[in-house]
Amino acid sequence: MTLRANTAADRPPATPAQLQAIDESIAELQNEPGATLPILHAIQARLGFVPAEAVAKIAAALNLSRADVHGVLTYYHDFRQAPPGRHVLKLCRAEACQAMGCERLVDRLAAEHGVGMRETTADGGLTVEPVYCLGNCALSPAALLDDRLIGRLTAERLDALVRATGGRS
Repeated sequence: MTLRANTAADRPPATPAQLQAIDESIAELQNEPGATLPILHAIQARLGFVPAEAVAKIAAALNLSRADVHGVLTYYHDFRQAPPGRHVLKLCRAEACQAMGCERLVDRLAAEHGVGMRETTADGGLTVEPVYCLGNCALSPAALLDDRLIGRLTAERLDALVRATGGRS
């Protein structure tokens, strides 16, 4: 299965509407103390990701270097730099989930469904992201599908979730 690009070099430039959302987020929050994180969160809330063009705009507005803004954007794993799929599956990879087999589920996603961590299927149906503790350790392995918590995830349940998103199985 072909995967959709998730790297900055492979993405199209931001649209005029996306650029406007970036500008609005900056205008609303640039005077807040420590505005970098609130602005990045606002952009992602509006667009579902932070376009590459946002880095230079935020840097200019906050009198920071682009490297400073890029460092914040890439340090926190919850920020996306590419549009997510229609559905987002966050699979917990923390210790309790590892002990209960989450790595087998990661392998299954790649082998059976053609999508790995931090990848999006070519049809844009599913993005898979790692997360490190959902606080559902007693019911591990755990995941979030579109912000819905799922516990005791098995290979069969994973396959059903992927099918429900329109992914291949």
